Amino acid sequence: MSIDKDNKDNIWPALPLAEWADTCATLHMWMQIVGKIELAQTPLVNHWWNTTLYVTSRGLTTFPMPYQERTFQMDFDFIDHTLSIKCSDGSGRTIALRSRSVAEFYSEVMSALGELGITIKIWTLPSEVPDPIPFEQDRTHASYDPDYANRFWRILVQVDRLFKEFRARFIGKVSPVHFFWGGLDMAVTRFSGRKAPEREGADSITREGYSHEVISHGFWPGGGAIKDAAFYAYSAPEPAGFSEASIKPAEAFYSQDTKGFVLFYDEVRNAASPDEMVMEFLQSTYDAGATLAKWDRSALER
Repeated sequence: MSIDKDNKDNIWPALPLAEWADTCATLHMWMQIVGKIELAQTPLVNHWWNTTLYVTSRGLTTFPMPYQERTFQMDFDFIDHTLSIKCSDGSGRTIALRSRSVAEFYSEVMSALGELGITIKIWTLPSEVPDPIPFEQDRTHASYDPDYANRFWRILVQVDRLFKEFRARFIGKVSPVHFFWGGLDMAVTRFSGRKAPEREGADSITREGYSHEVISHGFWPGGGAIKDAAFYAYSAPEPAGFSEASIKPAEAFYSQDTKGFVLFYDEVRNAASPDEMVMEFLQSTYDAGATLAKWDRSALER
């Protein structure tokens, strides 16, 4: 199916990290605040799956969280640019997403919860970022460009759709398609069913996340050695020969920095068929990892 350029740009909009790096960093911290509330209010599910966010038709959600006899959920809306808190008794609050410091946003979120009779204490030091600043002290990150926030979400809608199609091909243990606020990435992970060797010196998050053999795929806005938005694929533990495996499309490559395969988002959005390119990447990198690691593929795949 051919897609006209204007419609493709709407579905797969440009997302150069340099153009929205400040907004991305601020939004990352706002999502961590919401994610840490979810972490505090939900029982641990294997591999920290209880803490993730999920794509909606307007943004990202926590889904319902218990609080005493009620439940509440928190929804980022990247169309109207709000964070809403909705309770099962019909009460709620709405917070505008606009340029403001993380400290101010944190204070308003906690105040809104308090007004709803919800008292929660969270660990306020951000996770998985260099030089973290406690939320209540962070006046460094204070940018919000609604256009780029909306673009990021629109891409996540398409990634969510394709990852769910890919997930449906697998009948073994597989994660939901979900958004990790720690790394700011959308991911879906397949499991062989076998336990993995424990990683020496691993922290509790890594130990829990990689307790079993996995092949994981994801999308993130970029940073560090990967300068722009990209799809990724890795196998953990990595089997011998994985980095030299022949995969598709030709534009994908193995990154020694990330220890996995990378396909830049711009290659996808400029492709004749972005869907086909993404699915090729997902399938071929899985094929390589599962074959080299000798997964029981006949028992795990449709």
